[in-house]
Amino acid sequence: MNWILSFLIFSGNLASGADLKSVPEGTYRPLLAKGKTTPVAAFQIDETAVTNSDFQLFVKSHPEWRRGVVKALFADSKYLHHWRTGVEVGDKSLEKAPVVNVSWFAAKAYCESRQMRLPTVDEWEYLAQFGPESGKGDVKSIILEWYSAPTPEVLPNVRTTFSNRFGVWDVHGLIWEWNYDFNTAFVTGESRGDTALEKSMFCGSGAVGAADPSDYAAFMRFGFRSSLKGNFTVANLGFRCVKEIQK
Repeated sequence: MNWILSFLIFSGNLASGADLKSVPEGTYRPLLAKGKTTPVAAFQIDETAVTNSDFQLFVKSHPEWRRGVVKALFADSKYLHHWRTGVEVGDKSLEKAPVVNVSWFAAKAYCESRQMRLPTVDEWEYLAQFGPESGKGDVKSIILEWYSAPTPEVLPNVRTTFSNRFGVWDVHGLIWEWNYDFNTAFVTGESRGDTALEKSMFCGSGAVGAADPSDYAAFMRFGFRSSLKGNFTVANLGFRCVKEIQK
């Protein structure tokens, strides 16, 4: 039975309850690239964030990623601490909620088990610029309202905020999400050579040099990503996976 479960999880048949949604190629303006756009190739992405029940199947098949077993190098002490045990979510109300308290290393391993990967910052930011599919609501206003609200003790289920034009749910309004290259934004560094660091992000010149000085949400995401390390786990930080489209 175990080898069957392992095969199904690896092949993606049981790895996620979410469908993959296609995102066509396009461009977006990075926060610090004033007047410039970045091209993004077409990709497929999970319709929703990975849920607790999805991740439960993964840890059952990959015991090295269970709570109490995973090495501290790859996950801190809060890893999956909201689960009842290392393999049991416990509270049924959490099963369809997005899995959080997972490290970048664990999220990366999960996506790789599905022959996928985490979205890059460019892919995620390109996707994140689109608001509700209905066209109702300004995406910046939606984001700032969410950022200003406290995180609920029990996260809502996936598919509870809005889907965008590509049918992707909860890009904003539910959780923060890991990116494959989250640590490419540096704000501190070695004193002998900090010329390449984006220190300007944290002074007045940061707003002047930004693509959109009024996009406070983008500044917050930049700062949040810069504060993370790969083994960190956070109570409102989850992930979803991406599949490249072969040309």
